[in-house]
Amino acid sequence: MAGLLKPAAARILISALRKQFPDIPIHVHTHDTAGTGVASMVACYLSGADIVDVAMDSMSGVTSQPSLGAVLNSLPEKNNDFDTEKLYQINNYWEQVRQLYRCFDPGTQATNTEVYKHEIPGGQYTNMLFQAQSLGLGGEWSRVKEAYAEANEILGNVVKVTPSSKVVGDLAQIMVSNKLTKQDVIENADSLNLPTSVMQFLQGYLGEPEGGFPEPFRSKALKGAPVVKGRPGATLEPLDLGTTKRELREKFGSWITDRDVMSYAMYPAVFEEYAAHYNKYGDVSILSSDMIFEPVKMVGNTYMIKRRVNGST
Repeated sequence: MAGLLKPAAARILISALRKQFPDIPIHVHTHDTAGTGVASMVACYLSGADIVDVAMDSMSGVTSQPSLGAVLNSLPEKNNDFDTEKLYQINNYWEQVRQLYRCFDPGTQATNTEVYKHEIPGGQYTNMLFQAQSLGLGGEWSRVKEAYAEANEILGNVVKVTPSSKVVGDLAQIMVSNKLTKQDVIENADSLNLPTSVMQFLQGYLGEPEGGFPEPFRSKALKGAPVVKGRPGATLEPLDLGTTKRELREKFGSWITDRDVMSYAMYPAVFEEYAAHYNKYGDVSILSSDMIFEPVKMVGNTYMIKRRVNGST
């Protein structure tokens, strides 16, 4: 997820997997933070991978996936039967769409091979940069990345995917905000106010990491708090979806669907916030992006909405 797979390693890995599992599809996903994603994906494909993940050129690169166009143009002609003219048309469309969402661009404008040191996943890299800026830590971004690597070591070098990567990131942010070193966290784990995500990880709510939990850090941090042994889902109480749907409809209205129930089951607090917003403002998904991002002007008790079409109002 951080884009750590280098071209040479990709050839070795995929060739070995293909030899060992000749009939199983191999699907490779990566990000392009270091700038080596195109070369790695070409190496994977030529070594026997069935699928490699890429992104349209206008949405690719850096913390996104490698460029589709660059990968295609790097393949031998016999392996490339795509209609490039159609791809250019699609890319032009997404190039325009991206302009609408430029306010969310965190500013990661160049590749950075430092990812091989801190191992921050692509999606989390941009999120953490935005969070650091929001917390007034934008000027300490280098320290945040360094703290991420240290936090990862404290937690036992975990496999960093959602949500485990968030655990590492939360601890890193706390370390930078409170000017804590790696040794400070380890030695004072029993007196620090660690993030909830870190505590839940140490309690076993995300499962047991490869190699076990880091000790004595875990025991000091938990201070006797209950732990989950084995797979967390195995001990969950059964969820009555019918009852849940009825309760949600009673609370929010008859518009609740089975999909909403699934959303609530996985993210209850987030869904309740969404439902309250829906009941107050209606279905804002029908509005175009520019209406969401640009302030709506109000004259008296009337909202004045002007829609731009092809540059005209």
